[in-house]
Amino acid sequence: MKIFGLEKLSLVDFDGYVCATVFTGGCNFKCGFCHNSALVIDYSSLQTIPTEEIVSYLNKRKGVIDGLCITGGEPTLNSDLPDFIAEIKRTGALVKLDTNGTNPTMVKELVKENLVDYFAMDIKNDLESYSEIIDVPNYDTAKIKESIDFFLSGLAKYEFRTTLIKEYHKKENIKEIAKLISGAEKYVFQKFTRGENCINADLTEVSLDTVKEFIEIVKPYVKNVKTRGYDL
Repeated sequence: MKIFGLEKLSLVDFDGYVCATVFTGGCNFKCGFCHNSALVIDYSSLQTIPTEEIVSYLNKRKGVIDGLCITGGEPTLNSDLPDFIAEIKRTGALVKLDTNGTNPTMVKELVKENLVDYFAMDIKNDLESYSEIIDVPNYDTAKIKESIDFFLSGLAKYEFRTTLIKEYHKKENIKEIAKLISGAEKYVFQKFTRGENCINADLTEVSLDTVKEFIEIVKPYVKNVKTRGYDL
């Protein structure tokens, strides 16, 4: 599998663990707030990192690095993802996978083979509002809903998360997301930070006061509501 980036040490990508993070290329969405635009729009010219190099690094850092976070792009677009993860698991490392939920078949296969220890699924917005935020006209959200329902079934450890954007997320959107993921174990509001690598540099973060209002909206539906990037 082609890996286009390796962050050798992260304390924020896998809650409770010290991890390394790898980045796959390609995505079926073009979310304006994405910080990895080079991995979404044009990654063909980027240098790749051999799997052997990642495996060697994890083996050498046993006892220091607990696991590997696989993010993108969208990792589940790669048909050889299970083979890659199997190699990582042989090092003894835990594996966390970030996904947009568009490939529930792959997610289910990974769970069946016991390859992923923790999933983080991005909920971009309520289903009625997906097309605008992902820049895909008339997007059919059936597979998003299938992935959500699978995680709600309790067959895998997971969190749902939403990166909050002032231009896209209002109280009514958050209420619909809350109903969509009702009964979820964990839902995380992530702070958007504008950067030069974003696909759309004109988007705006949601204020702390508004986030507090969003938390109160979600609390009746979700067991644990958390934030990342906000100083609560």
